[in-house]
Amino acid sequence: MKVADFDFDLPRDLIAARPMEPRDAARLLVIGDGLTDARVTDLPGLLRPGDIVVVNDTKVIPARLVGRRGEARVEITVHKPLGAGRWHAFARGARRLKAGDVIVFAPDIAASVERKGEEGEVTLDFALREEEVLAALERLGAAPLPPYIPREGGPDLRDLTDYQTIFAARSGAVAAPTAGFHFTDALLHALAARGIARATLTLHVGAGTFLPVKVEKVAQHRMHSEWGQIEDATAGFINEARASGGRVVAVGTTVARLLETAADARGRIEAFEGETDIFIAPGYTFRAVDLLLTNFHLPKSTLFMLVSAFAGLDKMKAAYAHAIEARYRFYSYGDACLIHPAPGARLGDTP
Repeated sequence: MKVADFDFDLPRDLIAARPMEPRDAARLLVIGDGLTDARVTDLPGLLRPGDIVVVNDTKVIPARLVGRRGEARVEITVHKPLGAGRWHAFARGARRLKAGDVIVFAPDIAASVERKGEEGEVTLDFALREEEVLAALERLGAAPLPPYIPREGGPDLRDLTDYQTIFAARSGAVAAPTAGFHFTDALLHALAARGIARATLTLHVGAGTFLPVKVEKVAQHRMHSEWGQIEDATAGFINEARASGGRVVAVGTTVARLLETAADARGRIEAFEGETDIFIAPGYTFRAVDLLLTNFHLPKSTLFMLVSAFAGLDKMKAAYAHAIEARYRFYSYGDACLIHPAPGARLGDTP
């Protein structure tokens, strides 16, 4: 398949600038045999007792730094530590950066460019311990909003709160697992009262999720790796729920990717800790995910490819066309979909 097959046009005024308040008041498009307009507050009634909702507890760090290389302004999104004071990062305004350049973020915080790669990737040496860099980010950093959110002057203080889920507990992400934005205490209570269980895993979402797919053919794309963990007790809890007839509801593509990484050939989840670079596109057979709750994604993105693998490309294009006509709010701060799989998309399904 070609990347161009996953393209669509979206009016810019449908890109959400802020999350819905309250969060569970967002609209929800149910994508199954047909299309049904609902609200996130309807989710408990759309699931069944015995189902299990799996969420991501990663916490976004204030990874966006603005510095100076001489007189030039440079914006950095710190990605992951590499050890010995070195960090992988993405740079905007990086065209003229070169190895040996020094970027000054504050009188006491600077980093030298050790290496410059493609797509704005850089290796920075802060000459500080990891905890010292994290402390500097807390002091100087801003929320690493995706570039498509319209915000004059960049992220503001409100984004430090808005760009986190209710589940955020383990620091390490530089992009939010945005499907989790829609959950509130009231919604969690309603799900529990309905007899719907909840399990938690961790996938530290990386800045690579925002990078455009540059290749022409889907099979040529290579994903950036991200660190994730599923504890043994969590794996057992999910497997027990599924064995009892419950459906595994992945809250977000991050959860779906990690569950599929950790699933064995029969679809059972195994404990996992490490890096995953799994790339899910049409033709993939899902082993561990029965339903997917997710936001509306960018055209030609790996995330739109994933949902198309789950429900079918034609169905997802039709669903997005409906959402655009009905003026759903798109992307990170936008509305959500509850997606049922296409026949044959899951292990054991009959096409």
